[in-house]
Amino acid sequence: MPLRFIYNFLVLLVGNILKVVALFQPKIQLFVSGRKNTFPELETKLSSDKENIWMHVASLGEFEQGLPILERLRKQFPDHRLILTFFSPSGYEVKKNTSAADVVVYLPMDTISNATRFLNLVQPEFAVFVKYEIWPNYLKELKQRNIPTFLVSALFSKRQIYFKPYGGFMRRSLTTFSHFFVQDNSSKALLQSIGFENCTVSGDTRLDRVSEILKRDNQLDFMTEFKNNHPCLVAGSTWPEDEELLIPYINRSDSNFKFVIAPHEIKEAHISKILAALQKKTICYSEMDNKNMKDYDVLVVDTIGLLTKIYSYADMAYVGGGFATGLHNTMEPAVFGVPVVIGPKYHGFKEAEDLVANGGILSVSNQTEFYKVMDTFITDAQQREQVGAINANYIAANKGAADLITESISKYL
Repeated sequence: MPLRFIYNFLVLLVGNILKVVALFQPKIQLFVSGRKNTFPELETKLSSDKENIWMHVASLGEFEQGLPILERLRKQFPDHRLILTFFSPSGYEVKKNTSAADVVVYLPMDTISNATRFLNLVQPEFAVFVKYEIWPNYLKELKQRNIPTFLVSALFSKRQIYFKPYGGFMRRSLTTFSHFFVQDNSSKALLQSIGFENCTVSGDTRLDRVSEILKRDNQLDFMTEFKNNHPCLVAGSTWPEDEELLIPYINRSDSNFKFVIAPHEIKEAHISKILAALQKKTICYSEMDNKNMKDYDVLVVDTIGLLTKIYSYADMAYVGGGFATGLHNTMEPAVFGVPVVIGPKYHGFKEAEDLVANGGILSVSNQTEFYKVMDTFITDAQQREQVGAINANYIAANKGAADLITESISKYL
């Protein structure tokens, strides 16, 4: 039985299963119901004669990688319409109103009929897929229509199906791409090992994205008052596993440090649990009105959208997820030239791997290691500055991927 037939059967099967699961899971409900609006929205918004450029991302992290390219495409092709599709609700629901694209929709499931209908409507002049997004039916349809297609900020590893003896079906999908822009030399070598020479090591576009953060106004009056010229640890995107290390350390700390905890999960029950465990004088962002912020030792950020600016006040940072489901964005604090501490699960995150190797990010596996690293940084300002400089220098030295990619794409048109 051909693998394409099996793949198409499984896509249809999963689509129907998700419709049932959606009755019980709110996130899956968004995944299913949001896709019902894709074609009607495209039919409404694509009525003019403008040329279209299509970018597809999986979720929020890939959006951050694609954004510097979108911004440059907007400048380079001002008469074109930018179409942005998401696979995941966690990306779409946060960025559905972004001004970076003209139309933002969910990508319909990768069936033959959806791919045909989608491309009949969008008819992109070219398409850009970000990092890992390989959808065989969409890619086959793009190839049949001779539409230039690019994979950007891509990472490949030997574990992926393309490099397995049984991976022929997925390897054929890679033949769609006009060019691969990969993050590192090992990805290029892997592609070359299966016959693809159309690849360039461009680096990670997220470094362009975070570099631009430094050019913005990052001032937050409440943080200026809260910090009050004290050194500050900002713990961002924390999970319960991270907080089990952080909170006892904060409670035992007798330093003049201020502490910020910005949990990944900001539901009331979770925030209440954090507040109950903290023994220092603590305040939530939502309760700051008319409070003297400099009197508090700990700030719990129970809102979203402020973490990047809050990192600008950090003298050191802890980034969560490395003890849980996967590491969050380490580049946002690193760009401010501060040391970053993370958990043990960082493999597959190239920038984290690089900076752990370079010494700018410190990975800890248990409470003993965590306390040792924290004690060192809290008591030694010079050490904080030296380690933080490693991070700032890494980002400055490796930015520029978005310009390289955009200029290269233009040569194909």
